Amino acid sequence: MAMLLGKKVGMTQVYDEAGRLLPVTVIQAGPCTVMQVKTVEGDGYNAIQLGFDDIKKSRQIQAAIGHAKKASATPKRMVREERFGNDAKVELAVGVALDVSVFADIKWVDVIGTSKGKGYAGVMKRHHFGGFPGSHGTERKHRSSGSICSYASDRGHGGNLKKGKKMAGHMGAVRITTRNHSVVAIDQENNLIMVKGNIAGPAGGYVVVKAAKTKK
Repeated sequence: MAMLLGKKVGMTQVYDEAGRLLPVTVIQAGPCTVMQVKTVEGDGYNAIQLGFDDIKKSRQIQAAIGHAKKASATPKRMVREERFGNDAKVELAVGVALDVSVFADIKWVDVIGTSKGKGYAGVMKRHHFGGFPGSHGTERKHRSSGSICSYASDRGHGGNLKKGKKMAGHMGAVRITTRNHSVVAIDQENNLIMVKGNIAGPAGGYVVVKAAKTKK
């Protein structure tokens, strides 16, 4: 199974064999513990549940501590599962540790992360609106969204705003998947993988690294 949980370390630059300077993101991928193996017979579907990054028992609930104990592991800060088809055969056992070596023969990966939160943002920052003119009668409304009257009548569904209207609101802190990052280097000693390009989230943010689905 080519999937690991990890943590974004940061970005740097490396030279490739042709002498070109490549921007890369360094990810600490694993070690991950197999916390649970789900099957069609017992759970209704096939899946592998992975755990990453130990956490003190005093900072975890009893249910999570008991769940980790079944895998002879300590409670984990990040737990995710990967689902398989009903006909797939899962060969991993509970308690097995997976490291970055699972990507040894893989050249392209997809990375899932959570983007940086920007708080409450206006329409110019959030949706790149142009704003009002700098002169000609505009007074204290330069960054306003303007009229929304044409969107305020959703006929047959009430007088509320139609869904999808671009307005001010919460920006960032959403799940983002970036696809087809080439694997530049792997450090098995330190469980590090370097992928070309940038990925979502701050340094220290948790990510999921998978073998690329679309890149052949």
